[in-house]
Amino acid sequence: MRKPIVGLTCEAQVDGLHAYHRVSEKYAASVIDAVGGVPVLIPALTEYGKATGTGSGMDLHALLDGLDGVLLPGGYSNVEPCHYGETSRPGTLHEPQRDALTLALIPLAISKGVPLLAICRGLQEMNVAYGGTLHQHVHEQDAFMDHRENKADSRAVQYGHAHVVSLTPNGVLAQLYGQQQASVNSLHGQGVKQLGAGLQIEAVAPDGLIEAFCDPNAKAFNMAIQWHPEYKVTEDPFYSAIYDGFRAACQQRQQSR
Repeated sequence: MRKPIVGLTCEAQVDGLHAYHRVSEKYAASVIDAVGGVPVLIPALTEYGKATGTGSGMDLHALLDGLDGVLLPGGYSNVEPCHYGETSRPGTLHEPQRDALTLALIPLAISKGVPLLAICRGLQEMNVAYGGTLHQHVHEQDAFMDHRENKADSRAVQYGHAHVVSLTPNGVLAQLYGQQQASVNSLHGQGVKQLGAGLQIEAVAPDGLIEAFCDPNAKAFNMAIQWHPEYKVTEDPFYSAIYDGFRAACQQRQQSR
C-alpha cells in the first residue's frame, strides 16, 4: 500500500545571491515517524513570475490533488499584519512569500477535504485565513503571560513542558487524548487575538490564550495548535495522539484516491 504523501509549506530565504525554500528537519521527520508518510516540500512560489508576466505561479489545485495531507510548520517570521487590518510592530520578521502561499492554500485545502495540521506560525496563518486577528506581542498584553522560550536554554529545555492546556470537553483533541488537560511546550511570541469565523476552540492556556482550534464543519480532519508536538513526537503521549488523528485522516484520503 502506498504511503500517505504530506506536503510541508516552506520558508523562503535568501543566501547570498540565491533564493532557497526550506523546512526545519523536525517537521519532515515527524511525517516519517508519526504519520508513516512521505514528506514533500511545497515551495513558496504561488506569486512566481506574476510581477514580471513570465508565469502564473504554482498551481495549488494540482498540488493538493496529489497530496494526502498538508502540514503548516512553525517559523521565525510572522504573518504580515496587513492581512488582518493592522500595521507592523517593531521587532517582527515578515515573509510575504510564505503568507501568499499559506493564506491561499489553507482555504483551498479545507474545501478539497485535504487533512491539515497547522503548528505555531501555521496556527496563526490559519486564524488569519479565516478572518481572525493576532496579538503581535503577546507578552505586552497584561492579561497574558510570556509564552516565549528562553533562547539561552538548551533545545531540550526550550521544547520541554512549559504549562498545561485545558482541552475543550468533547472536542477533537479531548477525544483523541482521552483527558481534559495536557502539558505542552511554549515557544511563541504571537497568538490569537480574535478567533476566525467558524472556528472552534480546542485548547486554552492557563491565562486564557487560545492554543488550539479547528474548523468543525470541514470535510476532513484539521487542527491548528500553538505548541510544538513535532519535537520528539513519538515520546509524548499527547503529541502522539494529535499526530494519530492526522495520520488516520491522511491514510483515509490516500486509500480513497
